[in-house]
Order: sequence, then structure tokens, then C-alpha cells
Amino acid sequence: MAAMSIRNLDERVMELLRIRAARHGRSMEAEVRAIIVDAVREPDEGPNLGQAIMTRFGELGGIELEIPPRSGAPRAAGFDDDNP
Repeated sequence: MAAMSIRNLDERVMELLRIRAARHGRSMEAEVRAIIVDAVREPDEGPNLGQAIMTRFGELGGIELEIPPRSGAPRAAGFDDDNP
């Protein structure tokens, strides 16, 4: 196993790292290892979610949905109590 020293880290970064490690129930060293492994991991070459669904259920066929025409103009979403 290789070893590495990281110099000149800001104190705020160290504090955030301590908090993150505690949140994950790990030591700071284990947290840094996990961060580095995640950062350099290659993306999976496997199918994405849509491809996985088609592989699993595609042979069953699909359905056609009749979408009715819109009867009025769309309205803005309300975020207050007067406009639900």
C-alpha cells in the first residue's frame, strides 16, 4: 500500500472533513480514502436505468395512451396559501 501526506490544508477543510467522517462513522483517514476512491472510480459500463427497464420488460410490449387535448391555458404554480 502506498502512503501520502497532504500539506497546507485549510483549517476549515479539516473541520468539514472531521464532520463528514463522523457523519459516516469513519476516521478522517478512512473518509479521505473513500473520497479519493470515489473520485477516481470509472463510471459503470453497464446499462442505464432506461436500458435496464427495456431489457427486463421490453418483451412484454407497450401500450398506447390517448392524451386528451388541453382544455385551457396552463396556470402558474402557487406557493402561498391563497393560490393552491
